[in-house]
Amino acid sequence: MSAVAISSTVATLSVRGATKRFGAVTALDGVDLDLYEGEVLALLGDNGAGKTTLIKCCSGALRLDSGTISMDGDEVVIHSPRDARALGIETVYQDLALFDNLSPIDNFYAGRELAGPAWAPRSLRVLRRRRMKAATAEVLERLQVVLPELDGSVGLMSGGQRQAVAVSRAAAFASKVVVLDEPTAALGVRESRKVLELIRRLRDAGTSIIVVSHAMDHVMEVADRAVVLRRGRKVGELIPSAETHHEIVSLIVGGAE
Repeated sequence: MSAVAISSTVATLSVRGATKRFGAVTALDGVDLDLYEGEVLALLGDNGAGKTTLIKCCSGALRLDSGTISMDGDEVVIHSPRDARALGIETVYQDLALFDNLSPIDNFYAGRELAGPAWAPRSLRVLRRRRMKAATAEVLERLQVVLPELDGSVGLMSGGQRQAVAVSRAAAFASKVVVLDEPTAALGVRESRKVLELIRRLRDAGTSIIVVSHAMDHVMEVADRAVVLRRGRKVGELIPSAETHHEIVSLIVGGAE
């Protein structure tokens, strides 16, 4: 784990008193969270701890029952994924949400196609495929992501390559925050290593990243801070290291509350 100095006292993303209920079940109970510029924040906890609910509220897939979300110190309202994207928040869920029959280029720009001329009716606009391909290639080159081809189907790629496409797509459009839900799940050692290197490059470029993961070795390697949730509550916040590993695990399983 390579610690990053927090460049500002104002958090890029700040959550205060996040509460979310599903009937009689309280999924989030007054959770606070801060994410700073150029930081990798690990969000940890056992199944049912509230991790996915929290990131879905920050990403617009769910709405908080109470609590606030702020960006760069200003309180914001996120009612939909469109709202989150407009604020610079992009999320990669565990299922990746890729179209297997489409190319990396088409997956990058699905729903965001570049077409023109702007004055023409939408049905008469022509896709600017060369521009989309060049922009996709530029992002992949900047993030040092190597794919077999840009025009081939994503469904024919390996798990690590598919993950790289999803993460790179998020990085291409996120101006503030990238949220990664179990980014190395079901990947082999070599492919997991490439994804972790990609996360580092995003961090080094100034992107703020939330990583939800059960892989403690990966957390120890890339995270600058770790927030632990248990049964919907925040029970601890630590800097991952060899010295704090046992304490983090104890917080996750409920042995150090």
